[in-house]
Amino acid sequence: MHDKPIKPLFWLWLPIIWMVCQLVAEVTIPPQILTIIHSENGPHELFEFSLLAWGFIITLFTLKNMDRKANRWLTAWIGLAAVCTLYVAIEEMSWGQTILKWHTPEFWAGINNQHETNLHNTSKWLNQKPRIVLEIGILVGGIIIPLMRRFKPEKIPKKFEIIYPPNILAVTACKAALVKLIDKGGRELFGFDFFTRPSEVEELYLFYFVAIYLLVMKQRLTTGAGLRP
Repeated sequence: MHDKPIKPLFWLWLPIIWMVCQLVAEVTIPPQILTIIHSENGPHELFEFSLLAWGFIITLFTLKNMDRKANRWLTAWIGLAAVCTLYVAIEEMSWGQTILKWHTPEFWAGINNQHETNLHNTSKWLNQKPRIVLEIGILVGGIIIPLMRRFKPEKIPKKFEIIYPPNILAVTACKAALVKLIDKGGRELFGFDFFTRPSEVEELYLFYFVAIYLLVMKQRLTTGAGLRP
């Protein structure tokens, strides 16, 4: 699979710069300011929403311009990505509550652990479980498959080659894993949380991975690559 080149700024330098800035911020910025930055109404959350919205727009463009009859399973794959990116983007903004500032109905506030108008804070099956699926997918697609391409290429099923992430996304996948390792190591070894909100920091890399992956899929599916029945 020969993908169109993506500038190193996007797959290499931006993830590295974000990580350096985050680490510096955690050390130099007062915790109360960091809490605001990573809050539900803060710029960090808005940026994550923007990544997901961008990913959703990419899926719509891909579905419009790809040969949907050539491979229906690829159409279903991109369709699933469209539904997921739209749903998570809307959930990130609490279905508009973050922007419009409406009051959460009393009944819903009682079942939502953050008293917001969204679904993911009502059950682990709508929050942690889907997140674990995404984390595993990025671990496999962003780290394990590139390693297999390097050391055991014959073990990779060729049938699904067109949906495998490119090796360049290993940088972003490793950054997401690094956030988790730093958070877990800091808590277990030193007894404190290094990141103010580690889940939000990790989400930045998870969502960025998804957005760049969907951009690569758009390039593959709208230029005729890998569209054999």
